[in-house]
Amino acid sequence: MTVQEDENSETGRNNTRSPRIGNRPEDERRPRQGGRPKPAEDDDTGGRDVRDSKPVPPPGSPAAPTPPPSSPDAPPPKPAPPRTPTPAPPSIILPTPRRAPRAPSSAAPWWRPRLTGLLHHRATLAVGAGTVAAALVAGYLWHRHDQAVEHQRKVEAQRQEVQKKHCGTLDPALVTYPHGECAGVTDGGDGSKVFGASLEPALTAIGAENAEATRAGHYVTIAFLAPMSSTGAAADLTQDQFTGEIEGAYTAVERANAGDSPLKIRLVLANMGSGEQHWKQTVGALKKVKNLVAVAGLGLSQKESVEAARALSKEDLPMVADLITADGFDSTGAIDSAHGAAKPIKGLTRVSLTNAAQLKALGKALGSAPRTAAVVRSEVTPVGSADYYTDSLHHDFVTLDGLKQHLDPGQDFAFDPRGGAESILGSIGQDLCTAGHPVDTVYYAAREKYLPDFLQALAQRSCHQQHITVVTGSDTSALDPTTLSGLNSQGDSPITVLYANLPSPAALRGHGNTDHDLYARFMTAFTADHHGQTFPAGDTTRGTWPVFAHDAVLTLTTAIRRATTPDHPLPTKYDVRNHLFALTNGAVPAATGRFGIDSTGNRTSTPLVVHRLGPAL
Repeated sequence: MTVQEDENSETGRNNTRSPRIGNRPEDERRPRQGGRPKPAEDDDTGGRDVRDSKPVPPPGSPAAPTPPPSSPDAPPPKPAPPRTPTPAPPSIILPTPRRAPRAPSSAAPWWRPRLTGLLHHRATLAVGAGTVAAALVAGYLWHRHDQAVEHQRKVEAQRQEVQKKHCGTLDPALVTYPHGECAGVTDGGDGSKVFGASLEPALTAIGAENAEATRAGHYVTIAFLAPMSSTGAAADLTQDQFTGEIEGAYTAVERANAGDSPLKIRLVLANMGSGEQHWKQTVGALKKVKNLVAVAGLGLSQKESVEAARALSKEDLPMVADLITADGFDSTGAIDSAHGAAKPIKGLTRVSLTNAAQLKALGKALGSAPRTAAVVRSEVTPVGSADYYTDSLHHDFVTLDGLKQHLDPGQDFAFDPRGGAESILGSIGQDLCTAGHPVDTVYYAAREKYLPDFLQALAQRSCHQQHITVVTGSDTSALDPTTLSGLNSQGDSPITVLYANLPSPAALRGHGNTDHDLYARFMTAFTADHHGQTFPAGDTTRGTWPVFAHDAVLTLTTAIRRATTPDHPLPTKYDVRNHLFALTNGAVPAATGRFGIDSTGNRTSTPLVVHRLGPAL
C-alpha cells in the first residue's frame, strides 16, 4: 500500500522549504552571535516566514480529495488502484530580497574608522616587517660576507705559513731551515729563486727544459744531488763553485734532449744545504720523485755524502759522483771501512780523479832530492763531521812511495776549522821556522777554503826568505792564482804550490789533447742560449766543477740511451745500473776525454797533469 503524506504535515512542509534552510535545528536558524537580525520591513514577504506558506497549486489542477472519516466498525478500505505518477510540480524560486534604499546620512559609517585604523595598522606592520626582514637579510649577507672574508684571511694566513716553511712555495719537497736556507728537491717549477739569485739562470733554464721534456709524458728523471748553498758555520763553498757545477749538469741534459730519441731526460736539483747537513731529508724527498732512474753529483768527500750514497744504494739507484776524490768512495765502500771489512755501496761510480792517483803523480814531480816535509791537516768539516777528503790525503801522504820518505815525524800539525782557521794557521806557519831542521815542504791535507790564510801565514813567518813548497790535492784548482802571485811579488817570500788535476781548459782545447773536439763541443753547448738564459764562459775557467758535473750526467745519459730499445722504451733504474757498469773504455764521450767505468766504479782513463803555481822547485 502506498502511503501518501499530507502536504500539511511536517514532512510536507520540509519538502517545500528553501534549499538554503534545509532541516537545521531551530537554534541554528537564529542570528549568529554578534550578527545583526534582518529587518522585517526589508523582506517582500511582509515579515512572514516562508516556511509557513502553503504551496499554491497551479491553475486548472483538480482539488485534492478529502479522506473519509475513519470508523472503528468500518471495513478496511479497499486497496486503491494503481495510479499513474503525477509529475512533480515545478520548483518555486523565491525572488532575491532587495534592501530598501537608505536615506543619505552625513555621518561616516560606524565601521569606516575601524577599517581605516585596521588598514593603517596592517600597513605599519607590513612596513615594519619588511624593514625587519630587509635588516635580517642584510645582516645575514653581511655576516656571510664577514665569514667569507675571515675564511679567506685564514686561508691566506695558512698559505703564507706553509710558504714560510717551504721556501716561499707550496711544495713540501722544499724546506726552509734556520738562517733562511732552502734545501730540498725542485724541477724548476717552484720558481727560479728558491736556491738563491746565483742559481736563478740555471733554474729558469731547467724549468723550461723540463716542461718540454715531460710534455709527451715519455721521460725518465735524473737527480743532481749536491750542496747548493753555503751559509752559517757550515759555509765552506763559494757561490761560483756550485753555480758552475749546476750549469755543467744542465748542459749535459740539454744536449741529451737535443737528439732525435723520443725518450727525454728530466733533471731535478736536490740541495743538501750547507755542509750537506740536510742530506737525509733531501734523499727522503728524492724517493718520491717520479720516474727517477739515477742520481749524479753526491757532494763532497765527507761523511754526509757517504751516508747519502748508502741510502740511495738501498733504493737500487745507480749513482755517478762528480767531485768526490777520496779513496774508496766507489762501489767497494772502502771509504768508511778503515777499521773493518768494507761494506760495498752497490751502484756507486765516479768520474773524478782519486786522491791516490793525484799524489802518486805529485811524488814523481818532487823527484828524489832530499826534503824535509811537515804535514798540516784538518780532520773534520766546519760542522764537525768526518772529512774523508782530507783524511784520504793525509793517509796517502804518509803511506805512498815518493812522499813518505820526506816526512819529519815531529812536524804534524792538525787543526779544527770550527775553532777559526786564520789564527791557528798563523801559529803553524811560525812553528815551521823553529823546527830542528828547516822545513822546505808542506803536505797540506786540508780544504782549499783555508789555503789562502795558510799561504799568507807562510809569507809572514820569520823565515819567509827560505823557499817553501806546498803539495796538496785537486781542490786547489779553485784557488785564485792572483792570491799566490800577489804574495810572491811582495818580496823575498818564494812560495810554490803543486797539485794534480785535469789539464787546464786551454790544454783541453789544444791539439795536444786527442779528444779536444769533445771539449770544444762542451764549451759550445755551455755558452749557447738556454731558453733565454746564458752561462758565462768564465764559469768553466775557475775550476773543474762545471766540466766534471757535465761528464757525470753525460755518463748517466749514455747508460740510459743504451738501455732504451724498441722493446723496452722506458728503462728502469735496474736497466740503467746494468748498462752503467757495462760501459767499456771509451764508451763515454766526455768533455774531459773518453773513458769507461771499471768493476769498482772508477773511470778507466783519466788525463792527469801536475799544476805548479809560483817559482820552479
